[in-house]
Amino acid sequence: METVSDWTSFGGDLSVYDHESETLGCTMRFAVFEPPQTDEEPVPVLWYLSGLTCNWSNVMEKGGLQRKAAELGVMIVAPDTSPRGEDVADDEAYDLGQGAGFYLTATQDPWTKHYKMDQYIMEELPSVIRSNFAADMRRQSIFGHSMGGHGALVLALRNPGHFRSVSAFSPIVAPSQVPWGEKAFSAYLGDEKEAWKEWDACELVKKTQLDTTILIDQGEDDQFLEEQLKPGLFEQACRETGQPLAIRLRPGYDHSYYFISTFMDDHIMHHAKALYG
Repeated sequence: METVSDWTSFGGDLSVYDHESETLGCTMRFAVFEPPQTDEEPVPVLWYLSGLTCNWSNVMEKGGLQRKAAELGVMIVAPDTSPRGEDVADDEAYDLGQGAGFYLTATQDPWTKHYKMDQYIMEELPSVIRSNFAADMRRQSIFGHSMGGHGALVLALRNPGHFRSVSAFSPIVAPSQVPWGEKAFSAYLGDEKEAWKEWDACELVKKTQLDTTILIDQGEDDQFLEEQLKPGLFEQACRETGQPLAIRLRPGYDHSYYFISTFMDDHIMHHAKALYG
């Protein structure tokens, strides 16, 4: 690893690193907030997955997570949202290619060579964290925003028992049924929609339920609510399958980090309860 930046924050340490990813075949950058408790013992890990066009910096700079994470003794890891680099396939649009990895393994060219974000987050990056930080990898949870909310839900549902808790801000819950997901899935996975179901939270929860309550916060004034997010579809799927779900519609809030930072403490407390419970 190469240290890019390092700051002290609320008694803990916020650092940014580059490393060479064998899984993705490129240089990847990620951030870690280590709470002050790591000076004494390993602490549990909370993964945060960001949305379209974002990287590690959005949540670490605008999410307001450090104070509560330091208080509760939770390490937070923020990966990038896609593979990066001149040799990595890309698209001119913001919602496909670099910055828009959708946390899946692509099966279609030219994406298949590098776009394996689920493997990177579930396998390679945890190994890096385990080897270099005072992290208790027996206790992990996951959350995210928008495309990252989709990623958090999907990775938790595809790997039941791996994460002690899962939550999301404004997640894309039914990518197979909305423009963002239809575009990305067509490119990364092909036109066979049966394959899309393996990366769609509404479809996955029909087959697998988690032994934890999924927490979702959604702004009622979110500009993407009706066309891209459709939380009611996931709420219905959870109701039909018995998956515990706490979904909170927040009047006046949009899709931005003003919304996320307002309720960040709630989500960290939700995960800390499971991680230390």
